[in-house]
Amino acid sequence: MAKSAKTRLVADKRRSAPPAAKPAPKKRVRRKPARRPRGLLGWLLAPVRFLLRLAFAVAWRGAAVVALILAVATIWNYTRIPDMATLADGRARGSVTLQDREGRTFAWRGDNYGGLVTMDGVAPVLAQAVIASEDKRFYGHMGVSPRGIAGAMRTNIAAGRGPFSGSGGSTITQQVAKLLCLGQDWDPSLGMTEAEFEDDCRAGSVWRKLKEIPYAFALEAKFTKDEILAIYLNRAYLGAGARGFAAASQRYFGKSVAQLDAAEAAMLSGLLPAPSYYAPTNNLQRAQDRAETVLRLMRDQGYLSTAEFTHAVETPATLSPAARQDTGGYFADWVMSDGPDFLTDDTTEDVIVRTTLDQRIQKAAEEALAEVFATKVSPGSEAQAAIVVMSADGAVRAMVGGRDTRGGGQFNRAIQAVRQTGSSFKPFVYAAALDLGSRFDDFILDAPLTIQVPGSGPWSPENYTRNYSGDVTLTESLARSLNTSTVRLSQQVGLDIVRNVARQFGIDSDLAEGPALALGVSESTLLEMTGAYAGILNGGTSVTPYGLTSLTLRGDTDPLLDHDSGLGERVIQEQAARQLIYMMYRGIEDGTGQRAQLPDGRPAAGKTGTTQAARDAWFIGFTGDYVAGVWMGYDDNTPLKGVTGGGLPAEIWRETMMRVHDGLPIRPLPMIDPAAEARPAPQIVRQDPVPEAQLPAEREPDLAERILMDVLGGIFRRN
Repeated sequence: MAKSAKTRLVADKRRSAPPAAKPAPKKRVRRKPARRPRGLLGWLLAPVRFLLRLAFAVAWRGAAVVALILAVATIWNYTRIPDMATLADGRARGSVTLQDREGRTFAWRGDNYGGLVTMDGVAPVLAQAVIASEDKRFYGHMGVSPRGIAGAMRTNIAAGRGPFSGSGGSTITQQVAKLLCLGQDWDPSLGMTEAEFEDDCRAGSVWRKLKEIPYAFALEAKFTKDEILAIYLNRAYLGAGARGFAAASQRYFGKSVAQLDAAEAAMLSGLLPAPSYYAPTNNLQRAQDRAETVLRLMRDQGYLSTAEFTHAVETPATLSPAARQDTGGYFADWVMSDGPDFLTDDTTEDVIVRTTLDQRIQKAAEEALAEVFATKVSPGSEAQAAIVVMSADGAVRAMVGGRDTRGGGQFNRAIQAVRQTGSSFKPFVYAAALDLGSRFDDFILDAPLTIQVPGSGPWSPENYTRNYSGDVTLTESLARSLNTSTVRLSQQVGLDIVRNVARQFGIDSDLAEGPALALGVSESTLLEMTGAYAGILNGGTSVTPYGLTSLTLRGDTDPLLDHDSGLGERVIQEQAARQLIYMMYRGIEDGTGQRAQLPDGRPAAGKTGTTQAARDAWFIGFTGDYVAGVWMGYDDNTPLKGVTGGGLPAEIWRETMMRVHDGLPIRPLPMIDPAAEARPAPQIVRQDPVPEAQLPAEREPDLAERILMDVLGGIFRRN
């Protein structure tokens, strides 16, 4: 067998291998996570997760849309907001400042504005008081305070109100937006009053608050914080017709806003939530209590030290003398209604009105009325009274339109109550007779009388006592207020003449046509009747009662209107007026008006008046200085119980005139001296009779002579 060859075990020679080609990148495949089997919890949470994702998506998109709308609204409001000076005075009407005869302010009407003020012109303590009480984070927010709104909502809910009812959590900026009515001005064509428009602007609805937000942002972008606060101080209403803190400071304290102390600043700031309720002119103690709350906030927020707080509480703010003067409200209302509307009630200017009011006399009349009702009228009585005091030329010195003398805008019985005048009308009957030639000592019959009234039948007037005195003088007839003799006199004179004399003296109301005219069945106002009696006092010249003497625009020196007398045309001869004054003087001395007699022998003349069923009681009279009229009755025409013109009205008149004449010298009445005016006694001549043949024959005047004599007699009797 052949021997096999040995084989060498040798490894293959290594050769370097050619570089391998790079593999193509593998395609990345997104693998879905392995779906885990859902359990019961997973199935329950799946809808929640979906809703959360949906809510988030809607929320951020909705927020973006809201932010865009808010930005657009803010920019739009920004372009509409005018400059600060224009915004500061936002009144729709001007103010009227009423001054008395001596130039002292006694009343304000309209919206008083003290002029533009900036933060440099106000006491720092005022700004601190407003911020402390209204918006303590004012300098730290951008116009809206979410924290304040949330706190207000909690407060409202805790008080049992709706979240947006009551406290609104508004910032000062938002309150400025309310004051500006979101840039909309009041217009009469809107169909609402200015007050209704402002109430609508301050409505706390959700929609209104949403509209406030972009407007507040626009204000913050337009103005600095100090400017926004200044607008607030200029526009806020603070009661008593004061618009802005400058006007309120003058109205209540008689000083500028730069001079306010902490107590005064706190009181003004305390008015902001409810100006009329907290107004110190309405209730000083309530205003002081509210001011103490503001002072406490100022102390807690570091604006006042403990010592300053204690001092302010112990020395609270009080009203100035002018603000304490709570008289003349009825008089002010009358002057406002009597003046031209475009310069009074509807003025767009600031007007100063000088008047005839005498505050001393006004106070005397108010105190007299209060005194009589407190001491001589049953408690709880709803009877009312009115008083007018004037000079002989018609200048009204005082007017009380009712028992409630506080404030204005009330029913003024002195000028608005049109009532029957009763026997207070009788002097005009006697004025007509005297002017036609009758004398104070002429006789007239006081006896039962029946007159046939066309269309009504027989009418038989009676005296109050139902007794009759026969022949009486005109003086006695008027002093005792006899009815039948007065009616007889009116028939002799002629009702048309009586009516004409009354109208010329200023009684503009409709006068009765029948014979009852003489007994005062016609209606008139107290102001008209008092003015007519003034015409008797001044010697027979008519007067027009007036209260406005001058009207000037604030800042001007020349008045737009000027009035210095109410004297008109002569109505009766002076001698007739002097006789009538004497006859009315006897009415107080020993007639129906004896309870009106004044002390110290001061002479006075007057006439009582009581209407049928005693629904109205009057006393009107005068001294040598002033005329005063008093009316008493019920607003609903309920008869008075046991009251006649010679009773309580005469006593009110007496109390008023006693106070009015306190300190004045006694002045005589412009009346006749009856002794000097008495008819001479007939002289009896003792001589031989003249033969009848020597006497001149009497000749009857012809028709032309009689007409001429009547005409001339009429002319000379009226001049």
